[in-house]
Amino acid sequence: MKILSSRHFLLCLFFLLVPAFSGCVSPMALNRAVGAYDDAIANAASKQLLINIARAHHNQPIHFTAVSNVAATFDFRFSAGATPALTGDLGGMLMPTFGGSVAENPTISIVPIEGEDFTKRLLTPFQQSKLTLLLRQRFDIDLLLRLMAQEVRIDFQQPPHQIIYRNSPADRTGYEMFRRLVLHLSAIQDHNQLYVEPSVVERTWTVPANSVSAEGFQALEKEFIVRYNERDNVYILRKQVPGSIVITNYDPNTLSHEERAQLSETAGDWISNDIAFDIRPDYFGGEWPIKGSFRLRSFHSILNFLGRSLGRELEYHVEKDSRTPDIKQDENPVATMGIIVSDKPNSESDISVRLNKQYYAIDTTNSLARWNRDAFQLLYLLFQMTITDIPRSGVPSITIAK
Repeated sequence: MKILSSRHFLLCLFFLLVPAFSGCVSPMALNRAVGAYDDAIANAASKQLLINIARAHHNQPIHFTAVSNVAATFDFRFSAGATPALTGDLGGMLMPTFGGSVAENPTISIVPIEGEDFTKRLLTPFQQSKLTLLLRQRFDIDLLLRLMAQEVRIDFQQPPHQIIYRNSPADRTGYEMFRRLVLHLSAIQDHNQLYVEPSVVERTWTVPANSVSAEGFQALEKEFIVRYNERDNVYILRKQVPGSIVITNYDPNTLSHEERAQLSETAGDWISNDIAFDIRPDYFGGEWPIKGSFRLRSFHSILNFLGRSLGRELEYHVEKDSRTPDIKQDENPVATMGIIVSDKPNSESDISVRLNKQYYAIDTTNSLARWNRDAFQLLYLLFQMTITDIPRSGVPSITIAK
């Protein structure tokens, strides 16, 4: 049997351990870097939202920047050697020594989010489809509407046929009616009796039979239910299509075809940044039958609303209407989003920024912590719905290389 010398043993051990060592270090460094950069970018975006609320509080211009690119390179270095073992007089045995280092060189590109396209999106009111998308994520409807809705328009059968109530503490009458109405919808939602779905409407068209060829008839059959009227020599085409989205306390699909068509037609009279509601008697929450529409606002208006609520237009408590059912956990926060403004840093808050020698922090220290976190998460999602894809190249940017 051949016995390896200490030098040969060292070389064998080196070639066995170095690949394993480098293979372990590379994924560990990559995982750490990805997680660290992701946390840093998300934290920067969150602080930008909060700092812009603070800017709105001080009537300063709102501005955003974004990280367009992160390029991180890693330099892995390994070393190996040998040192005499502490064997005394027993011999000159060598012990292997290993060393390694990882050098990280990140390059981060920051792009200002500006220009006509972004400004238009910032000032354009949200469409009803975005509100319904968020409702399907189980956000509270009162939180959504308090943040996204500019006003509510309530219909009456007698003159005046419509009254507008603004979601602004400066308009005391309008603000209190708005708050009571969204609390009513929230109570219906808490009992799983709120519907926010498009009604299915059957549309009918009449086409002269002489104008339809054999090929055209086959194409029509793929899209419509076709019936021939021999007396008038026409084809009657029928098709079920989604109607307008309406917030109701009943399932719109349980209505007759005529009622669904009328409901969809009424709701369709409003523009795309309006969403209709129709609360009827004989259903849950029907003790207060009411119908109308909410007009949604832009992201810029949302930031200004939150900024003004910190000073000039403080929100205040509004009690629910006497006809409103019980609300889950009596949840009725005074502020749409609780923000603490102080002269000292708030170490207990998740997010905090400083502007004009004042500190702004999301209030996550009391029983309304969940509500405030949901409100800030909703604000973040609305911002993501507002911005366009960030350019990766070809635009002025700030590059930071470490």
